[in-house]
Amino acid sequence: MSKRPRIRNKKRAAALVSSIIILSLLAVASTSYINSSTQTLRISSRQTREVITTNLCEAGVQDVLRELWRPFKINQTFADMDQVCGTASPSSPKAAQIGELSGSGKYSAAVIGYSTPGGDSYRRIVQVRAVGWIDTNDNDVVDEGEARKTVDVSAQYELARSQVFDYTYFVNNYGWFNGFRESDLIINGDLRANANLDFLNGSPTINGSIHASVNDKLVPAAVGLINTAPVKMTNATYQSRYGNNPRVRQVYNSSNHGAKGTPTYENNRDFVFDSDGGMVNGRAAGATLNDSTGTRAWTRTATGNTATQSMLDTTSTKEVVMPDLSDITKYRTQSQTYTNTRATFADGTPDPNYGQGAFVEVWQDDNRGGRYVRVSTNGVVDGSVMLIGSSTRPIRIHGPVTVTQDVVIRGVVEGQGTLYAGRNVHVIGSVTYRNGPDFRGANQTTVDNNNEKRDFLGLAARASVIFGNPREFSNPYPLQYMTPPFTKGRYAEDGTYIPPFNALERDSTGMMRYQSTFGDEALNRVATGVNQIDAIIYTNFVGGGNLGRGGGGVQFNGTIISRDEAMVIWSLPIVQNYDNRIRERVLSQKPLIDLSLPRSPVMLRSTWQDRGFKTTNSF
Repeated sequence: MSKRPRIRNKKRAAALVSSIIILSLLAVASTSYINSSTQTLRISSRQTREVITTNLCEAGVQDVLRELWRPFKINQTFADMDQVCGTASPSSPKAAQIGELSGSGKYSAAVIGYSTPGGDSYRRIVQVRAVGWIDTNDNDVVDEGEARKTVDVSAQYELARSQVFDYTYFVNNYGWFNGFRESDLIINGDLRANANLDFLNGSPTINGSIHASVNDKLVPAAVGLINTAPVKMTNATYQSRYGNNPRVRQVYNSSNHGAKGTPTYENNRDFVFDSDGGMVNGRAAGATLNDSTGTRAWTRTATGNTATQSMLDTTSTKEVVMPDLSDITKYRTQSQTYTNTRATFADGTPDPNYGQGAFVEVWQDDNRGGRYVRVSTNGVVDGSVMLIGSSTRPIRIHGPVTVTQDVVIRGVVEGQGTLYAGRNVHVIGSVTYRNGPDFRGANQTTVDNNNEKRDFLGLAARASVIFGNPREFSNPYPLQYMTPPFTKGRYAEDGTYIPPFNALERDSTGMMRYQSTFGDEALNRVATGVNQIDAIIYTNFVGGGNLGRGGGGVQFNGTIISRDEAMVIWSLPIVQNYDNRIRERVLSQKPLIDLSLPRSPVMLRSTWQDRGFKTTNSF
């Protein structure tokens, strides 16, 4: 009888021990769970705070970069940036910005480094340091224990070659073509308007891509649409008609230009015509329609045919910022300091103008039979200049030459250079190259090597480029199209309203804006018909006037870029051919010929360095 109670007690003891062990295990598990949960919360809290402070740093960086960008975009010069940031260092920060993101925290950012990489006057590297913190006591100071992060960001500001030079025809305001049949106007190259682009009362032939974009700075604002698809040649028709024309870009040929998608194709795609629009390697290829509704391929081989279109990409186009020529002193300085640094061409042959400054020369007869006279002094002509050349005595030009008033030009040109006019450029007759480019050939490198040495002329006007004899101008042709409402007002980047161009207004010279300072009679004595123009033409205001007045049609080999376009064509056809020597090459990112044409401001972020995140010691 004595054993049973002891057995019963053992069972009770065992049960008690088991309960204690289970409770202990539960306590340990609960403690482990609580510790684990607490640690998870701590990690989550830290991660949240790091994300918040990272975003605060980004806000600070953007604030500084934006404040530097605004005046740079408006003035298109580094003068203000150099003055503000020139001596920046970690111990002496510049262009500081402080701010707050409501409900998140605060930031402080400034420029701590500023340089001109490789002595390139067109680029600046800006280094920004930003601190973002959660200001728990709201005292605008980073206190010990407050979560904070520091980052360094580098950005490159650049006056880059402008995209406007990628087009045969570029107009900042409304673009329109009125009254042309498919054989009357043929454009072999791409078109763009920073507004709507309309084809009215007929359809020209456009062998290239067409772009329109929204522009709310115009008055009235533009919704950025192409009204209809024009006629476009097939590859076979284009080759049959233009395959042996030296001034026209070649048709796409996979044997010469690479299969689509290959590296060879990427090197050549922007320099050939391909009627078949599509998407290759993530961007539009071939001839496409591009506007605020997206990018479309299209086919229309004759006026009587209905265009077929297919959507390739619904991404809307964007405005391309035009360079600004308002500050002619910038170009005067550029002309005075220019020196040709190209010792050899790409094929290794020497450049005969290596080491020379900018100049322009014309032939003058005298009692000794005649000689070339340099009309520029250190790359500059003070006042106006009249340049007339012939096939035997061409105008000679080298580098960027600045003329403070008007440039009047006619005849044959030799050399490679750009003429900047402080007022107008007057083209009073055909302007042709003595030794023009030839884009034929199966090997693009060989073609480029030959064309790099050929003649090249840029004409850039602070005011307007006027074609034809001003004495023959009348209303409506062409003056009606050089006055409102055909010309448009717009708002500048800084919000200032710029009224529409009016050719009948008089400027500070006392002349109407379409006239030359030489006077109508002086130009009338030397003017001839404008039937061919070999040049890259850029104007701050109007590109317009009379072309083909004496018959024979018009051939335009190059580019015309303007705010408003008002060209009246008196004899047909007019054919425009793009000169791709000014387009950037993919590998080098430089055009084949870069003669200081106007540039546009761009900004690129390059590096982001995380300098660390800190918070309270318990975290």
